[in-house]
Amino acid sequence: MIAFVSGPVAALAPTLAVIEVGGVGMAVQCTPNTIAGLRIGQDAKLATSLVVREDSLTLYGFADDDERQVFELLQTASGVGPRLAQAMLGVHSPDALRLAVSTGDEKSLTAVPGIGKKGAQKLLLELKDKLGVPLGSSGLVGAQRGAVAAGPAPWTEQLSAALIGLGYASREAEEAVSAVTPQAEAAIAAGGSAPVPQLLRAALQSLNRSR
Repeated sequence: MIAFVSGPVAALAPTLAVIEVGGVGMAVQCTPNTIAGLRIGQDAKLATSLVVREDSLTLYGFADDDERQVFELLQTASGVGPRLAQAMLGVHSPDALRLAVSTGDEKSLTAVPGIGKKGAQKLLLELKDKLGVPLGSSGLVGAQRGAVAAGPAPWTEQLSAALIGLGYASREAEEAVSAVTPQAEAAIAAGGSAPVPQLLRAALQSLNRSR
């Protein structure tokens, strides 16, 4: 794996930078924000992620290791390839994505070209336990938890929205959420969080049995 490239910037395009490394021009796909921080002729160092396909080798570049890590984590969600992951980072910073996912902010995800309402709901479910919370935001998280205590549990809202997005009626979604509540409460009582992806699978099984 090529972890980073370092050298003079030989050329720039809206989403591409060419970095000269040992006399070789390395073409690196970048977000417009990353490109904006580069200057032709000046030295640059970009964290990189190499994406291998049968017919291509594509190098994606990032301003720092954190951005690269989020880029790779985003691709663990079904339906997210490198281009969509880069588009997400083109619209939101890594911490903005963490905040959107940790707070279930569907609207922020639909601001990314190529992500619709159902896609955003699915991503929120799949990425919930992967991206983590915004760096250095323990105070914010504590405030969010305090607010949650006075309202419905976030996992119930996420699960209900996911089921409705899959075509189930509100009544069916409510029944399915009730069916898996003991499983969620057991996970929380054990000191963890409600495992939404597993709960969704269990909820779908309960709906299939009732039909």
